[in-house]
Amino acid sequence: MNRLILENIVRQALLEDLQQGDITSEAIFDQNFPAKAVFLAKANGVLAGSPVVDEIFRQLDKEITCLAALADGAELKPGTEIAIWQGPIKSLLAGERTALNFLQRLSGIATQTAELVKLTREFGLKIVDTRKTTPGLRMLEKYAVRMGGGFNHRYNLADAVLIKDNHIAACGSITAAVEKARRYIPHTMTIEVETENQAQVLEALAIRADIIMLDNMSVNEMTEMVQLIRRRAIVEASGNIDERTIKEIAATGVDIISVGSLTHSVKALDISLEIKKV
Repeated sequence: MNRLILENIVRQALLEDLQQGDITSEAIFDQNFPAKAVFLAKANGVLAGSPVVDEIFRQLDKEITCLAALADGAELKPGTEIAIWQGPIKSLLAGERTALNFLQRLSGIATQTAELVKLTREFGLKIVDTRKTTPGLRMLEKYAVRMGGGFNHRYNLADAVLIKDNHIAACGSITAAVEKARRYIPHTMTIEVETENQAQVLEALAIRADIIMLDNMSVNEMTEMVQLIRRRAIVEASGNIDERTIKEIAATGVDIISVGSLTHSVKALDISLEIKKV
């Protein structure tokens, strides 16, 4: 995790929430007395986001310290104590919502990823994310996928060549697009081609694409395409895949399954924070 990016994300989140300060705490508390903040899981899941909470409290107040904390990737059950922080009451409350927002969303992503990984473990493939992430939070959301046992697809547009339907339509053909890309990129970079039918798969094979994506194909079509490709390229399945369909897709023999919903529509994990006097 890039420390500079993390610091900036947290700084912007705190600025968004605090603005001119926490008027409620300033009005209620005459003294900034010490207290404990206990993060509690209220549902089954997988933890992700602890480094973000660390950075939130580090930026808020140097007097806040962590007394105990689980490592990211830990399995959670209702009532599990995730972490205990101690420090001035006003500072703890100032960071409460920001910390919970990150912890709940990232743990939700890790939890959903872990579920899909569990469903497909017997097939020995990789579950990967996409670039369908919350703007500004891609690093954290892709980190959460890894904490759930998944893997990352390309981080940004410069990571690898991925020739999609619009590239093909504008360029004229898969062959033309791949040939131009191969002349442009370094030899260390892979080329992936998105395909929608057998003709496109055959064209991608003929031009020696490194990865062939089977986009929105039926299970029967995927099975046929995997047999057609016969390990001549890495095969990725993509398109509206969730826990209801993923096991059947995994059984087709694909190497990778990319799931956009891991980050674009995940349900936050229920986590609370309880303040206790010291």
